[in-house]
Formats: sequence, structure tokens, C-alpha cells
Amino acid sequence: MSEIELLKGIEKGDEAAYKELFLAYYTQLVVFARKVVVDDDLARELVQDVIVNFYEKRGEIKIHSSLKAHLYQSVRNRCLNQIKHSQIRRDHHAHIFQLQKNDEAYIDSMLEETELEQRINSIIQTLPSQCKRIFEMSRFDGHSNQDIADQLELSKRTVETQISKALKVLRKQLAGYLDVWLILFWLFFK
Repeated sequence: MSEIELLKGIEKGDEAAYKELFLAYYTQLVVFARKVVVDDDLARELVQDVIVNFYEKRGEIKIHSSLKAHLYQSVRNRCLNQIKHSQIRRDHHAHIFQLQKNDEAYIDSMLEETELEQRINSIIQTLPSQCKRIFEMSRFDGHSNQDIADQLELSKRTVETQISKALKVLRKQLAGYLDVWLILFWLFFK
């Protein structure tokens, strides 16, 4: 059959014409698609989609060049759309993976911080009452050493000594837990 006869047969729904179209172009279209998508199975799937779509929309399709050129252009477009779609999907998956990684890191960080806070609070609870009170006023309530000394009717030097004593206990108790500098940073800037 000529291209014109083939197109007229397909337009009328002639299965013999459709079968001839498939046999005439399928293999060469798959070879072409494979060069674009670099995947044998995907190339076959895309060409099948184009040929099935061509048959399903046979009454709507207007061919301005040759049937062969139309089919090649359709396969090319389908391949490029597939590549674009795959790239969007890969980018989306990478974004989700990064969000999950960030979420996991954030959750791990929050757990570590919570655990550290609990550990510090439990150590503070073991301090002698006056040392504990002075340390809490200094670190948690934000009072200056002079304010604490005035409120508790102590010397500023006594307040400094008690804070130093509390920090020494914390450093000792947390030495194997985390880096001491991190702990001190947390205590001074929290």
C-alpha cells in the first residue's frame, strides 16, 4: 500500500492498514527512540504509545508532510516529553529525599538537645541548694552576679565562686557526654 492508501485505510478503521503501518514503521521507530531515551524497553513502550495514539485519534490527525515524518516527529516529541517528565520526577524525588534528610537531622538534633537539657537539669538538681539557686538565677533567670549578690545578701565573690563550682561539676559530669565547649556555649548563651 502507498502512504495515501495506508492513511485512508487507517482513517476508515481498517485493521489490515493499521497492521501494515505497525509492521512498516515499528522497528525503525524503536531504533530511533532508543537513541533518544537510551533504554530498550522504554523506547518500545513510547513507540507503541505513539502508534496506538495515532490509531485512536485517526480521525483528528492532519498530516502535512509524509506519514513517516509525522510518526518520527511524534516519537521524538514523546521521547523528549518522557525525558523531561523523568527529570522532573528525579528532581522531585531528590528534593523529597533532601527534605527527609533535613527533617531527620533536625529531629536528631532536637532529640540530642532535649537529652542534653535533661542531663544538665538533672546535674543541676544534685548541686548544693545555695549553689543551685545562684546558678539558676545566673543562667536561667539572666541576673548579673551583682544582682544575685544583692538579692541573697552575699558578696559578689561568693556568687562567682558558686557559679564556678557549678560549672566545674557540670564539666566533670558531662565530660564523656559531649564536647565541653559546646556545653559551655549552651550554658552561657541559651
